[in-house]
Amino acid sequence: MKPFDEAVVPPGVLTQDVTAWRSGRAMQHPDWLAEEVPVALVFNGISHAVMLVSPDQLEDFALGFGLTEGLLTDARELYGIDIQQTAQGLEVQLEVASACEWRLKEFRRNLAGRTGCGLCGTESLGQVHRNLPTAPVLRLTPNVLGRAQRALREWQAVQQLTGAAHAAAWCDMEGRIVLLREDIGRHNALDKLVGAMAKAGTNPTQGWVLATSRASFEMVQKAAMAGAGLLAAVSAPTTLAVDVARRCNLALAGFVRGDDFVAYTYPERFGLMAP
Repeated sequence: MKPFDEAVVPPGVLTQDVTAWRSGRAMQHPDWLAEEVPVALVFNGISHAVMLVSPDQLEDFALGFGLTEGLLTDARELYGIDIQQTAQGLEVQLEVASACEWRLKEFRRNLAGRTGCGLCGTESLGQVHRNLPTAPVLRLTPNVLGRAQRALREWQAVQQLTGAAHAAAWCDMEGRIVLLREDIGRHNALDKLVGAMAKAGTNPTQGWVLATSRASFEMVQKAAMAGAGLLAAVSAPTTLAVDVARRCNLALAGFVRGDDFVAYTYPERFGLMAP
């Protein structure tokens, strides 16, 4: 995804006639809506998850989901993807290595695709906390976060038209946005970004993740699984997210608004004096 071009309608956006109440009177006009469809992820014929997703960049989503959920340890374990339209939605068929299939059978989940809940369908408490890799140490100056946050809007084509999409961006060490993915779900947007990064061969030690959502536990966990060293969010983190970030050495910031932000872990990595 590149900066928004008003002349091009992005995938995942449809128009519909609506009636609005403006200045004391009814007005009819066309409006843009973000698409939301059920997407089934099927690994070697095994149905693993059904998610509600924006129906674009599904190859990125499938690869990123496999990596951040620990089903794939490497993008090379994914051999091919076939997307099929069904009467109920979309089915993404992934051909994966036998090692991935074994992992799937070991901790198989049936996610009932609710975009606001990353743990829906988890079968046991033991599946909640994974063994996360130790995040690399990144150091930024405070102005870098603000530079990236101010550039977000021009990249968010779906959000600008519909007001209904989250975004996850990969930013370089100077605060320039390199890659961005949008989706109705914050977890899905991050999975799409991770998949795009894997396909591009992005080095996760050479940048950081900026998300338009709150920094929930699963956003932190997915960022860590992707090898990121720093996650910044425009909204607040949760206590569990902060605990997990500390545990895996991830620098975590919230309330990134213009030049302001709050460092919840490792403030010295944001160029701030530690208390």
